[in-house]
Amino acid sequence: MVELKSRGQIDRIHAAGRFVAAVLVSVREQAKVGVSLRELDAHAHAMIDDAGARSVYLGYHPSFGAMPYPGVLCTSVNDAALHGLPSDHVLVDGDLLSIDFAAAVEGWVADSAISFQVGTPDAESRRLIDVTERALAAGIAAAQPGGRMGDISAAIGAVGLGAGLGVNADFGGHGVGRTMHEEPHVPNLGRAGRGMILRPGLVIAIEPWFMAGGDGYRIDADGWTIRSADGSRAAHAEHTIAITGNGPVVLTARD
Repeated sequence: MVELKSRGQIDRIHAAGRFVAAVLVSVREQAKVGVSLRELDAHAHAMIDDAGARSVYLGYHPSFGAMPYPGVLCTSVNDAALHGLPSDHVLVDGDLLSIDFAAAVEGWVADSAISFQVGTPDAESRRLIDVTERALAAGIAAAQPGGRMGDISAAIGAVGLGAGLGVNADFGGHGVGRTMHEEPHVPNLGRAGRGMILRPGLVIAIEPWFMAGGDGYRIDADGWTIRSADGSRAAHAEHTIAITGNGPVVLTARD
């Protein structure tokens, strides 16, 4: 069931969103050549503890996971698109790192993701990241009151497909509120004018993820890490937004 949020509830999700944004900014600053993914996870975990917040990843165990999730960040490197586990992998020059982070503050959750290169950037990876961010912006712009969910999905897909990237709709955005994953699902492909009506009070995470090659993927034996099937690099971008009578408001803005 889709639950519309009150103004006061949206304000509380916004407070969680500001915390999530601050953690992502701090983790990005820590992500240097020679730093391990496990060290980044420990840094974020310390920020959660200091703020009296709660990780919604740690211990999370949906049906597809081979084990409860062991960290507070999803850290996906290069061909890993989503749900990469914190590990002893040490970042090297040129790695493309996607960080997905969600947390609860006083019982309300916000969710966001960024992708960036560590050290020296290259043109192909920069383009992949830029297109993914443009797709996120297009999806947010399409999230207008009175519109349809398909408007968001079509806007995201048009940017990715128009750039010749691999777009897969098996994983996408979702409702956000008291828990990390609520109804509705927000696909990254769709047809404008179709789907549920977007009403003020709807809070959703919009999250395009694209692959530089084809649209196929595989899942590691850990049951979590999703990788491009052809080994091409992947990027992921996400914001939690609220639909209001005046249009979409980004609740996890990092500026």
